Amino acid sequence: MTGGSRRWLVVLLVLFGAGLTYAALGPADWQVRLGLHWLVEHFLGFFGLTLLACLAYPWPTRVAAVLLPIAVGLEAAQALTPDRKPDLATALVAAAAVASAALLADAFLCWRRRSGR
Repeated sequence: MTGGSRRWLVVLLVLFGAGLTYAALGPADWQVRLGLHWLVEHFLGFFGLTLLACLAYPWPTRVAAVLLPIAVGLEAAQALTPDRKPDLATALVAAAAVASAALLADAFLCWRRRSGR
């Protein structure tokens, strides 16, 4: 991957992360919903963020080690907002999304190394 491509991936990663952070901590009235169940939306958001991070930084275990506490911490930080409350199920779904995406990326990278691609 070229330096310019990685730079754009990092910019996209920061924007996606900022969007997820705003969705988690911003006013509940301003949220954009996909129309799916809220647990599915949380899973898809953190799964996508983790896959994007694994594209930018091809060390999935390190990415997961950074994003897992962030995912759970964002849910816990909702206790500090006036119109939200933290939810254990949501924190577990976010953590499962991060772990699943990191494992998928790690499996892909292992397959790529073994096949010589």
